[in-house]
Amino acid sequence: MPASYPRIPYGWADFRAIRLENRLYVDKTRFIHTLEEERYAFLIRPRRMGKSCWVSLLENYYDRNRADEFEALFGGTYLGRQPTENRHRYVVLRFDFSMFDDTLETLWERFETYCHLELNHALRRNRDLFPQEARQHILSPPSIDAKLAALFLYAEDEGIPLYVLIDEYDNFANTILAYHGEAAYQSFTHGGGFYRNFFATLKAGAGRSGGGLERIFITGVSPITMDDVTSGFNIGSNISLELRLDQMLGFTEAEVRELLEMYRDCGAFDQDVEAALDVMREWYNGYRFAKSTEDDLYNTDMVLYYLKASIPNQPMPDQLIDTNVRIDYGKLRHLLTVNRQLNGNFDLLRHIIGEQQVDSEIQLSFPLDRLDRRENFLSLLHYFGLLSIRDVAHGVPRLGIPNQTVKRLMYGYLRDAYDDVGVFSVDVYTFSRLVRTMGYDGTW
Repeated sequence: MPASYPRIPYGWADFRAIRLENRLYVDKTRFIHTLEEERYAFLIRPRRMGKSCWVSLLENYYDRNRADEFEALFGGTYLGRQPTENRHRYVVLRFDFSMFDDTLETLWERFETYCHLELNHALRRNRDLFPQEARQHILSPPSIDAKLAALFLYAEDEGIPLYVLIDEYDNFANTILAYHGEAAYQSFTHGGGFYRNFFATLKAGAGRSGGGLERIFITGVSPITMDDVTSGFNIGSNISLELRLDQMLGFTEAEVRELLEMYRDCGAFDQDVEAALDVMREWYNGYRFAKSTEDDLYNTDMVLYYLKASIPNQPMPDQLIDTNVRIDYGKLRHLLTVNRQLNGNFDLLRHIIGEQQVDSEIQLSFPLDRLDRRENFLSLLHYFGLLSIRDVAHGVPRLGIPNQTVKRLMYGYLRDAYDDVGVFSVDVYTFSRLVRTMGYDGTW
């Protein structure tokens, strides 16, 4: 029997549960020191790179109600040895917008109800700062925008520091765009739309000179919605392409090697470490987000998927692609077809797959109505994790497909886009040539 070893937290995004149950955790807490240099930060990463777990880490580190668990949660980590002055200082208000479906008729009502519940939960957990009369005053306005505005004013008057965390900020917006179209999307992200008003309230709270809303951290997979709801993320910093935070999410090769060797030494991993690394490098590696970095990153979820299937002492998984990393096909198909016709974005994607690379600057932000511009679409593919920086030529990033998993996903996007427009309108010869170029063997 193998010796005791940390279990794999595959699919887990609860930092507290991972630590209390002694599950595997690769220590990234050193990046807290750098992140604190930004008061209002926006981070874009592909799906399954560990964004939600990072938001959970922030919640557990900064929430004033978690101070008595500091040693249990952060003992043995970099941050446990070198905490910052802001440790457990804030009233934390956390929103997760990944649970909404695309039912338009009730979207606004469900959004209001959910935000009200989260706000009420935060106030009740901090009763010593928000007595009943204050809670009633803050919660009495009819809309979440007015409630938040009342909260920010009260916190400013009372000297209560607030930290707002928003995970998957663009999830339901992308879903609406994919399945209901641009008009439905614009109805709540433009003008007086409820989502635009929500971010306008955060911006107003962050802009007050007296404090209150001291910090905001937002995650997503695309900058489009943020640009649309705020006319650019002008209440803080988009840290997505910064070298100093490039390895905050995802695993380096050194970290993956260390994991494999640790489980081998525990007697729980009997595959050859170098052979396993060769496979994982081909299928899961290849992500770079900062232009000046030379280190590739492994997708967090893919690595944990491989480890979970291989431990204790099992062969590598038969299916190397974890289905959970598949970006919803519909969301990308919407970007490739208009009125059942293939558009310029499809031709650009087809060119990339044929040539295996393309040179382009990566744009920090752009609205939906400018997605047809070449650099914007290529930037979106980079943020989705479908393209990654492979080199820099004359100061311009050279983008390529990062690994075999993404190459297979690309085939699926092309295939589905062709299906959308109908089989009689396709160039079958061109399509077959592209498939062969990608090394696709005909099985799925």
